[in-house]
Amino acid sequence: MDCIYQFELIVPATVVDENRHVNNVAYVQWMQDAAIRHSEASGCTQMTRAVGAMWVARTHRIEYFKPAFVGDLLTVQTWVADFRRVRSLRRYRFLRGPDRATLAEGETDWVFVDVATGRPRVVPAEIQQLFQIVPTAAGPGLVTNS
Repeated sequence: MDCIYQFELIVPATVVDENRHVNNVAYVQWMQDAAIRHSEASGCTQMTRAVGAMWVARTHRIEYFKPAFVGDLLTVQTWVADFRRVRSLRRYRFLRGPDRATLAEGETDWVFVDVATGRPRVVPAEIQQLFQIVPTAAGPGLVTNS
């Protein structure tokens, strides 16, 4: 599995607010979409279900640099920044079309939760091994998957 997962989307009119740019809520949705796609592509989703667990978002943080508008082509990137006992930090970057300008960066702290008890549990080594940890300062040049 490549260390940075990415997919492209074209900004639909349905996510634009009264300021005529992408609403902040859309970025959170795209972060979740990216995490789910990356998890599925790596085999993490299947393995997580097999061990009777799920991932739950604990916190989101986003920093905005430039707006996105209807019709913009965006590249959404995500990668795993670390694993801790029962948690994992995932980072995101939003790039605009041909100029590759960084529009926003974010992160989500995910907790590994036992489905039966609803309590956090240790992330198994087998799941951790599905991902290559990418350092915090990873640059856009590291992109290898689409």
